[in-house]
Amino acid sequence: IEMVDHAIPISIVNNHSLSQWPFDSTVVVENGYSSMKSYFNFVQNQKLLDNSPYEPLLRIKITHIIQSDQWVIGISWAHVLGDAISCLHFLNTLSRLYQRLEPCIPDPIFERRLWQEREAVSSFLPLMNLFEDAVPKERLSNNIVNNLDNYSQINLRFSGEQLTQLHTLVNETSVTIHDVLIAYIIVLLNTFCLDNTDECIKHTSTIVNYRGVYESIAPPSLVANAVFRMLSEDFDDPRSLSNVAQTIRRSIHRSREIEFLEPYLATADSLMRRNVREKRQCRMTHYGNEMVINSNMKYDWADAVDFGCRNQCRFYATWTGPYYMRVFRLNPIQNGHDWIERDRKGVEVAFLIEKSKKIRLITAWQRDLDEKFAQWKSLKN
Repeated sequence: IEMVDHAIPISIVNNHSLSQWPFDSTVVVENGYSSMKSYFNFVQNQKLLDNSPYEPLLRIKITHIIQSDQWVIGISWAHVLGDAISCLHFLNTLSRLYQRLEPCIPDPIFERRLWQEREAVSSFLPLMNLFEDAVPKERLSNNIVNNLDNYSQINLRFSGEQLTQLHTLVNETSVTIHDVLIAYIIVLLNTFCLDNTDECIKHTSTIVNYRGVYESIAPPSLVANAVFRMLSEDFDDPRSLSNVAQTIRRSIHRSREIEFLEPYLATADSLMRRNVREKRQCRMTHYGNEMVINSNMKYDWADAVDFGCRNQCRFYATWTGPYYMRVFRLNPIQNGHDWIERDRKGVEVAFLIEKSKKIRLITAWQRDLDEKFAQWKSLKN
């Protein structure tokens, strides 16, 4: 990335036709790209891939809905600039400066550690199917169309109280609420939706943020894609809440070990450089028996980027994939002219699932909420 003093393109539009913002408080919007595209000026990623010197890495579009006096800020952020955490830190700084407040994080750091080819370790290659299976860009579009045809989005919401109830079902102090939440959804799928061993989810691939683990690798304020996919071991019992949660936790612990992290990142770097040379791109495809976890549970977007409108600012995301689990904090809820105080410990989980399985999953999940997870308590006892 070349640091230049170019302005960020910002466009402002007045919308006179809408009476109010047309979306509710659901964070991950179904078919979000098509239904929300009028609120964005998208970064042209293909121009970036073709090394265009004029395409910005960030575009902002502001829409003022006149009738309801609502403001919509559409952010198009090129992933080559950095991951979601980089974007969040930038927007948080923007929000605070708008309120004439000092930024609450250290100054951003752009200097990256450079990995050497000799540091790569071939034994890590089986963990990197996403990079190994990269294909020419012409082969990507068919995969996207297939997702839309065969899958349907599901959004599951949990209150803070329900998450606490789930956590008590696992008698292990080492596992977190997040571990048990992910384990619960996997076990629910394996028990009620995925009917045979060939279909069931046997491991996770968790997108891990490694900032701040070791200063020599990535300081906390690094602006980069400081994430990687951590593959867990196969579960000993794919229908055991405790076993799945503990397996996930072990994989997270391993991802924090420098003896693992350094050679893993060096190997991933080597594969990515190969893909750039050969003009390959990664497919956001679903691998059998795998659930991908991309969680923002740690980060409260609606609170961090509110421009002073406390508990009145909602955050939206526009994509998920088959068995690609995205986790976010809940949005505030608007009721007429009033705002309902949100559950700050609650979360929304979204992913795509086969259309034929969606009703079964929703039915099982809703029954658990109604019965306060009674069936899992009896299994625990």
